Amino acid sequence: MAIRTVRFGVIGCGLMGREFATAAARWAHLLDLDFRPEIVAVCDANPSASQWFASNFGVKQVTTDYRDLLANPDVEAVYCAVPHNLHQQLYIDIIQAGKHVLAEKPFGIDLAACEAILRVMNENPYVLVRCSSEFPFFPGAQRVAQMFREEAFGEIIEVRSSFLHSSDLDPTKPINWKRRIATCGEYGCMGDLGMHVVHMPARFGWVPANVRALLSKIVKERPDGTGGMAPCETWDNAVLACESAQGFPLIFETKRISPGDMNSWSIQVVGTRNTVEFSTKQPKQLRTMPYQPGKAQAWHFEDVGYRSVYKTITGEIFEFGFSDALLQMWASFLDELVNRDAMKGSFGCATPTEALVSHRLFTAALLSHKNRSTEWVFGKA
Repeated sequence: MAIRTVRFGVIGCGLMGREFATAAARWAHLLDLDFRPEIVAVCDANPSASQWFASNFGVKQVTTDYRDLLANPDVEAVYCAVPHNLHQQLYIDIIQAGKHVLAEKPFGIDLAACEAILRVMNENPYVLVRCSSEFPFFPGAQRVAQMFREEAFGEIIEVRSSFLHSSDLDPTKPINWKRRIATCGEYGCMGDLGMHVVHMPARFGWVPANVRALLSKIVKERPDGTGGMAPCETWDNAVLACESAQGFPLIFETKRISPGDMNSWSIQVVGTRNTVEFSTKQPKQLRTMPYQPGKAQAWHFEDVGYRSVYKTITGEIFEFGFSDALLQMWASFLDELVNRDAMKGSFGCATPTEALVSHRLFTAALLSHKNRSTEWVFGKA
Protein backbone atom coordinates (compact mmCIF):
# COMPACT_ATOMS: atom_id res chain seq x y z
CA MET A 1 0.00 0.00 0.00
CA ALA A 2 1.41 3.38 -1.03
CA ILE A 3 1.68 5.86 1.84
CA ARG A 4 0.98 9.53 1.19
CA THR A 5 3.09 11.84 3.39
CA VAL A 6 1.45 15.16 4.29
CA ARG A 7 4.06 17.70 5.31
CA PHE A 8 2.98 20.04 8.10
CA GLY A 9 3.97 23.33 9.56
CA VAL A 10 3.08 24.13 13.18
CA ILE A 11 2.31 27.71 14.17
CA GLY A 12 2.26 27.98 17.95
CA CYS A 13 4.70 25.67 19.73
CA GLY A 14 2.99 25.46 23.12
CA LEU A 15 1.17 22.54 24.73
CA MET A 16 -1.12 21.57 21.86
CA GLY A 17 1.58 22.03 19.24
CA ARG A 18 3.69 19.56 21.20
CA GLU A 19 0.73 17.20 21.50
CA PHE A 20 0.44 17.12 17.71
CA ALA A 21 4.17 16.47 17.36
CA THR A 22 4.02 13.50 19.72
CA ALA A 23 0.90 12.20 17.94
CA ALA A 24 2.79 12.35 14.64
CA ALA A 25 5.72 10.50 16.24
CA ARG A 26 3.27 7.82 17.39
CA TRP A 27 1.66 7.36 13.96
CA ALA A 28 2.75 3.72 13.66
CA HIS A 29 0.24 3.02 16.45
CA LEU A 30 -2.46 3.33 13.76
CA LEU A 31 -3.07 0.47 11.33
CA ASP A 32 -3.99 0.18 7.65
CA LEU A 33 -3.79 3.87 6.75
CA ASP A 34 -2.51 5.22 3.44
CA PHE A 35 -1.33 8.56 4.85
CA ARG A 36 1.02 9.91 7.48
CA PRO A 37 2.05 13.37 8.75
CA GLU A 38 5.55 14.80 8.84
CA ILE A 39 6.33 18.07 10.62
CA VAL A 40 8.85 19.99 8.52
CA ALA A 41 8.46 23.56 9.84
CA VAL A 42 7.57 25.26 13.12
CA CYS A 43 6.95 28.85 14.13
CA ASP A 44 6.64 30.60 17.47
CA ALA A 45 7.29 34.18 18.53
CA ASN A 46 9.30 32.69 21.40
CA PRO A 47 12.40 30.94 19.97
CA SER A 48 12.79 28.76 23.08
CA ALA A 49 9.38 27.20 22.43
CA SER A 50 10.45 26.19 18.91
CA GLN A 51 13.68 24.71 20.21
CA TRP A 52 11.80 21.73 21.70
CA PHE A 53 10.74 20.73 18.17
CA ALA A 54 14.22 21.23 16.78
CA SER A 55 15.78 19.16 19.57
CA ASN A 56 13.29 16.29 19.50
CA PHE A 57 12.19 16.09 15.86
CA GLY A 58 14.88 17.75 13.77
CA VAL A 59 12.44 19.92 11.81
CA LYS A 60 13.94 21.58 8.75
CA GLN A 61 12.59 25.10 9.29
CA VAL A 62 12.40 26.97 12.59
CA THR A 63 11.20 30.57 12.41
CA THR A 64 9.63 33.36 14.44
CA ASP A 65 7.71 34.73 11.43
CA TYR A 66 4.75 32.63 10.32
CA ARG A 67 4.87 34.21 6.87
CA ASP A 68 8.20 32.45 6.27
CA LEU A 69 6.53 29.15 7.13
CA LEU A 70 3.62 29.86 4.75
CA ALA A 71 6.08 30.67 1.97
CA ASN A 72 7.73 27.25 2.35
CA PRO A 73 6.64 25.11 -0.64
CA ASP A 74 7.28 21.91 1.34
CA VAL A 75 4.47 22.81 3.78
CA GLU A 76 1.16 21.39 2.55
CA ALA A 77 -0.88 21.75 5.73
CA VAL A 78 -0.72 23.72 8.98
CA TYR A 79 -1.72 23.19 12.56
CA CYS A 80 -2.27 26.60 14.17
CA ALA A 81 -2.53 26.80 17.97
CA VAL A 82 -2.34 30.44 19.07
CA PRO A 83 -4.34 32.75 21.39
CA HIS A 84 -7.83 33.61 20.18
CA ASN A 85 -7.06 37.21 19.20
CA LEU A 86 -4.61 35.93 16.55
CA HIS A 87 -7.02 33.49 14.89
CA GLN A 88 -8.61 35.75 12.29
CA GLN A 89 -5.44 37.08 10.66
CA LEU A 90 -3.46 33.85 10.84
CA TYR A 91 -6.25 31.56 9.66
CA ILE A 92 -7.04 33.86 6.75
CA ASP A 93 -3.38 34.09 5.76
CA ILE A 94 -2.98 30.30 5.98
CA ILE A 95 -6.04 29.68 3.79
CA GLN A 96 -5.03 32.32 1.24
CA ALA A 97 -1.59 30.72 1.07
CA GLY A 98 -3.34 27.54 -0.10
CA LYS A 99 -2.41 25.49 2.96
CA HIS A 100 -4.89 23.07 4.53
CA VAL A 101 -5.40 23.86 8.19
CA LEU A 102 -6.55 22.26 11.40
CA ALA A 103 -7.41 25.35 13.42
CA GLU A 104 -7.86 25.69 17.14
CA LYS A 105 -11.12 26.60 18.80
CA PRO A 106 -13.01 28.85 19.12
CA PHE A 107 -12.15 29.63 15.47
CA GLY A 108 -11.92 33.39 15.93
CA ILE A 109 -12.13 35.61 18.99
CA ASP A 110 -15.77 36.51 18.28
CA LEU A 111 -18.59 36.04 15.78
CA ALA A 112 -17.30 38.70 13.38
CA ALA A 113 -13.87 37.05 13.27
CA CYS A 114 -15.40 33.63 12.63
CA GLU A 115 -17.54 34.99 9.79
CA ALA A 116 -14.51 36.71 8.24
CA ILE A 117 -12.58 33.43 8.24
CA LEU A 118 -15.55 31.60 6.70
CA ARG A 119 -15.78 34.12 3.86
CA VAL A 120 -12.15 33.53 2.92
CA MET A 121 -12.62 29.79 3.29
CA ASN A 122 -15.54 29.88 0.85
CA GLU A 123 -13.33 31.75 -1.64
CA ASN A 124 -10.79 28.91 -1.43
CA PRO A 125 -12.95 25.75 -1.54
CA TYR A 126 -10.07 23.36 -2.25
CA VAL A 127 -8.40 24.21 1.05
CA LEU A 128 -9.56 21.86 3.81
CA VAL A 129 -10.32 23.78 7.01
CA ARG A 130 -11.33 22.01 10.20
CA CYS A 131 -11.45 22.85 13.91
CA SER A 132 -9.82 20.91 16.75
CA SER A 133 -12.23 18.92 18.97
CA GLU A 134 -10.89 15.57 20.12
CA PHE A 135 -13.30 14.32 22.82
CA PRO A 136 -15.97 12.98 20.42
CA PHE A 137 -13.34 10.48 19.26
CA PHE A 138 -13.54 8.55 22.54
CA PRO A 139 -15.09 5.12 21.84
CA GLY A 140 -18.00 5.84 24.20
CA ALA A 141 -18.80 9.06 22.35
CA GLN A 142 -18.65 7.17 19.07
CA ARG A 143 -21.23 4.74 20.42
CA VAL A 144 -23.52 7.73 21.04
CA ALA A 145 -22.95 8.73 17.40
CA GLN A 146 -23.78 5.19 16.30
CA MET A 147 -27.03 5.26 18.27
CA PHE A 148 -27.93 8.53 16.57
CA ARG A 149 -27.29 7.03 13.11
CA GLU A 150 -29.45 4.04 14.06
CA GLU A 151 -32.27 6.35 15.26
CA ALA A 152 -32.20 4.48 18.57
CA PHE A 153 -33.46 7.27 20.85
CA GLY A 154 -37.08 7.59 19.82
CA GLU A 155 -38.36 11.08 20.60
CA ILE A 156 -35.63 13.18 22.18
CA ILE A 157 -36.60 14.44 25.64
CA GLU A 158 -33.39 16.31 26.56
CA VAL A 159 -29.69 16.57 25.64
CA ARG A 160 -26.87 17.68 27.94
CA SER A 161 -23.28 18.31 26.88
CA SER A 162 -20.58 19.52 29.26
CA PHE A 163 -16.87 20.13 29.65
CA LEU A 164 -15.77 20.71 33.23
CA HIS A 165 -12.42 21.12 34.92
CA SER A 166 -10.97 22.64 38.05
CA SER A 167 -7.67 24.09 36.83
CA ASP A 168 -8.66 27.58 38.03
CA LEU A 169 -9.93 26.56 41.46
CA ASP A 170 -6.67 27.70 43.07
CA PRO A 171 -6.91 31.50 43.51
CA THR A 172 -3.12 31.78 43.76
CA LYS A 173 -2.65 30.56 40.18
CA PRO A 174 -1.08 33.46 38.22
CA ILE A 175 -3.16 35.21 35.60
CA ASN A 176 -2.61 34.29 31.94
CA TRP A 177 -3.97 35.23 28.52
CA LYS A 178 -7.17 33.23 28.99
CA ARG A 179 -8.28 35.65 31.74
CA ARG A 180 -7.94 38.76 29.55
CA ILE A 181 -10.61 39.92 27.10
CA ALA A 182 -8.00 41.32 24.70
CA THR A 183 -6.48 37.88 24.06
CA CYS A 184 -9.23 35.39 24.99
CA GLY A 185 -12.32 37.39 24.06
CA GLU A 186 -15.50 38.15 25.98
CA TYR A 187 -16.69 34.53 25.74
CA GLY A 188 -14.20 33.43 28.41
CA CYS A 189 -14.74 29.76 29.29
CA MET A 190 -17.31 29.41 26.49
CA GLY A 191 -14.77 30.26 23.79
CA ASP A 192 -12.04 28.19 25.39
CA LEU A 193 -14.12 25.05 26.09
CA GLY A 194 -17.35 25.45 24.16
CA MET A 195 -16.47 23.91 20.79
CA HIS A 196 -16.04 20.61 22.61
CA VAL A 197 -19.63 20.66 23.89
CA VAL A 198 -21.24 21.99 20.69
CA HIS A 199 -19.46 19.64 18.27
CA MET A 200 -21.56 16.48 18.65
CA PRO A 201 -25.02 18.06 19.09
CA ALA A 202 -24.38 20.28 16.06
CA ARG A 203 -23.21 17.24 14.05
CA PHE A 204 -26.52 15.57 14.87
CA GLY A 205 -28.50 18.65 13.82
CA TRP A 206 -29.41 19.60 17.40
CA VAL A 207 -28.85 23.33 17.07
CA PRO A 208 -29.98 25.85 19.73
CA ALA A 209 -32.82 28.12 18.67
CA ASN A 210 -32.53 30.29 21.79
CA VAL A 211 -30.56 30.49 25.02
CA ARG A 212 -30.87 31.60 28.63
CA ALA A 213 -27.35 31.97 30.00
CA LEU A 214 -25.95 32.02 33.52
CA LEU A 215 -22.32 33.20 33.52
CA SER A 216 -20.07 33.35 36.60
CA LYS A 217 -16.86 35.15 37.53
CA ILE A 218 -15.74 33.32 40.65
CA VAL A 219 -12.12 34.40 41.09
CA LYS A 220 -12.10 38.17 40.56
CA GLU A 221 -8.33 38.72 40.52
CA ARG A 222 -5.11 36.73 40.35
CA PRO A 223 -1.39 37.28 40.97
CA ASP A 224 0.15 39.19 38.07
CA GLY A 225 3.63 37.64 38.42
CA THR A 226 5.27 40.85 39.61
CA GLY A 227 4.02 40.89 43.19
CA GLY A 228 0.69 42.56 42.45
CA MET A 229 -2.81 41.45 41.52
CA ALA A 230 -4.56 41.72 38.17
CA PRO A 231 -8.32 41.61 37.46
CA CYS A 232 -9.77 38.48 35.83
CA GLU A 233 -11.86 39.84 32.97
CA THR A 234 -13.33 36.66 31.49
CA TRP A 235 -16.06 34.25 32.61
CA ASP A 236 -15.03 31.23 34.69
CA ASN A 237 -18.23 29.18 34.33
CA ALA A 238 -21.20 29.10 31.98
CA VAL A 239 -24.51 27.22 32.03
CA LEU A 240 -26.51 27.64 28.82
CA ALA A 241 -30.12 26.44 28.84
CA CYS A 242 -31.36 26.27 25.26
CA GLU A 243 -34.42 25.22 23.33
CA SER A 244 -33.29 23.20 20.32
CA ALA A 245 -34.60 23.77 16.83
CA GLN A 246 -36.58 20.54 17.36
CA GLY A 247 -38.15 21.89 20.55
CA PHE A 248 -36.45 19.84 23.30
CA PRO A 249 -34.16 21.25 26.04
CA LEU A 250 -30.49 21.41 25.11
CA ILE A 251 -28.13 22.17 28.00
CA PHE A 252 -24.48 23.19 27.55
CA GLU A 253 -22.03 23.61 30.45
CA THR A 254 -18.46 24.92 30.27
CA LYS A 255 -16.65 25.41 33.57
CA ARG A 256 -13.08 26.18 34.54
CA ILE A 257 -13.95 25.99 38.23
CA SER A 258 -15.75 22.71 38.86
CA PRO A 259 -14.29 21.12 42.02
CA GLY A 260 -13.53 17.44 41.54
CA ASP A 261 -13.47 17.57 37.74
CA MET A 262 -10.17 17.11 35.96
CA ASN A 263 -10.97 17.76 32.29
CA SER A 264 -14.31 15.92 32.35
CA TRP A 265 -16.20 15.85 29.03
CA SER A 266 -19.64 14.26 28.87
CA ILE A 267 -22.76 13.89 26.76
CA GLN A 268 -26.21 12.63 27.75
CA VAL A 269 -29.11 11.99 25.39
CA VAL A 270 -32.49 11.21 26.97
CA GLY A 271 -35.06 9.65 24.67
CA THR A 272 -38.37 7.81 24.87
CA ARG A 273 -36.82 4.55 23.55
CA ASN A 274 -33.22 4.87 24.75
CA THR A 275 -31.13 7.01 27.03
CA VAL A 276 -27.34 7.11 26.89
CA GLU A 277 -24.64 8.72 29.01
CA PHE A 278 -20.89 8.86 28.44
CA SER A 279 -18.21 10.75 30.40
CA THR A 280 -14.43 10.77 30.13
CA LYS A 281 -14.42 10.42 33.93
CA GLN A 282 -15.12 6.73 33.26
CA PRO A 283 -13.67 6.30 29.76
CA LYS A 284 -14.49 2.61 29.38
CA GLN A 285 -18.07 2.80 30.63
CA LEU A 286 -21.19 3.49 28.58
CA ARG A 287 -24.51 3.81 30.42
CA THR A 288 -27.68 3.06 28.47
CA MET A 289 -31.29 2.60 29.44
CA PRO A 290 -33.44 1.02 26.73
CA TYR A 291 -37.15 1.32 27.41
CA GLN A 292 -40.19 -0.62 26.25
CA PRO A 293 -43.69 0.39 27.39
CA GLY A 294 -44.70 -1.56 30.48
CA LYS A 295 -41.21 -2.98 31.00
CA ALA A 296 -38.73 -2.23 33.78
CA GLN A 297 -36.55 0.87 33.56
CA ALA A 298 -33.03 -0.37 34.24
CA TRP A 299 -29.60 1.05 33.50
CA HIS A 300 -27.18 -1.09 31.51
CA PHE A 301 -23.43 -0.63 32.15
CA GLU A 302 -21.06 -1.68 29.38
CA ASP A 303 -17.26 -1.50 29.13
CA VAL A 304 -16.74 -0.29 25.58
CA GLY A 305 -12.98 -0.82 25.61
CA TYR A 306 -10.59 0.45 22.96
CA ARG A 307 -12.87 0.45 19.90
CA SER A 308 -11.64 3.46 17.98
CA VAL A 309 -12.66 5.03 14.66
CA TYR A 310 -9.27 4.08 13.20
CA LYS A 311 -7.74 0.70 14.05
CA THR A 312 -4.70 0.62 16.31
CA ILE A 313 -2.29 -1.95 17.68
CA THR A 314 -3.99 -1.67 21.09
CA GLY A 315 -6.39 -4.46 22.03
CA GLU A 316 -10.01 -3.74 22.94
CA ILE A 317 -9.54 -4.70 26.59
CA PHE A 318 -7.34 -1.67 27.30
CA GLU A 319 -8.37 1.86 28.25
CA PHE A 320 -8.60 4.78 25.87
CA GLY A 321 -7.27 8.23 26.88
CA PHE A 322 -6.77 11.84 25.80
CA SER A 323 -3.67 11.20 23.69
CA ASP A 324 -5.54 8.39 21.91
CA ALA A 325 -8.46 10.72 21.13
CA LEU A 326 -6.03 13.31 19.80
CA LEU A 327 -4.37 10.72 17.56
CA GLN A 328 -7.77 9.63 16.23
CA MET A 329 -8.74 13.26 15.50
CA TRP A 330 -5.54 13.77 13.53
CA ALA A 331 -6.14 10.55 11.62
CA SER A 332 -9.59 11.86 10.72
CA PHE A 333 -8.18 15.19 9.50
CA LEU A 334 -5.56 13.53 7.30
CA ASP A 335 -8.09 10.96 6.09
CA GLU A 336 -10.37 13.73 4.85
CA LEU A 337 -7.48 15.75 3.44
CA VAL A 338 -6.14 12.80 1.43
CA ASN A 339 -9.35 10.92 0.58
CA ARG A 340 -12.00 13.67 0.76
CA ASP A 341 -15.49 12.19 0.24
CA ALA A 342 -14.01 8.68 0.17
CA MET A 343 -12.49 9.02 3.65
CA LYS A 344 -12.21 5.72 5.48
CA GLY A 345 -13.33 6.90 8.92
CA SER A 346 -16.92 7.28 10.05
CA PHE A 347 -16.55 10.57 11.94
CA GLY A 348 -15.01 13.82 10.74
CA CYS A 349 -13.36 16.68 12.60
CA ALA A 350 -15.40 19.68 13.69
CA THR A 351 -16.28 21.89 10.72
CA PRO A 352 -16.17 25.69 10.45
CA THR A 353 -19.97 25.61 10.13
CA GLU A 354 -20.17 23.88 13.52
CA ALA A 355 -17.78 26.48 14.91
CA LEU A 356 -20.15 29.15 13.59
CA VAL A 357 -22.99 27.52 15.55
CA SER A 358 -20.90 27.87 18.71
CA HIS A 359 -20.18 31.54 17.98
CA ARG A 360 -23.86 32.30 17.41
CA LEU A 361 -24.64 30.56 20.71
CA PHE A 362 -21.93 32.31 22.74
CA THR A 363 -22.75 35.73 21.31
CA ALA A 364 -26.39 35.28 22.26
CA ALA A 365 -25.34 33.96 25.68
CA LEU A 366 -23.43 37.16 26.46
CA LEU A 367 -26.51 39.20 25.63
CA SER A 368 -28.75 36.84 27.58
CA HIS A 369 -26.66 37.16 30.73
CA LYS A 370 -26.40 40.94 30.39
CA ASN A 371 -30.15 41.43 29.95
CA ARG A 372 -31.27 38.51 32.14
CA SER A 373 -33.29 37.39 29.13
CA THR A 374 -33.80 34.57 26.67
CA GLU A 375 -32.07 35.43 23.39
CA TRP A 376 -32.42 33.95 19.92
CA VAL A 377 -29.49 32.00 18.48
CA PHE A 378 -31.16 30.70 15.34
CA GLY A 379 -34.79 31.54 14.74
CA LYS A 380 -36.37 34.97 15.05
CA ALA A 381 -34.25 37.93 13.95
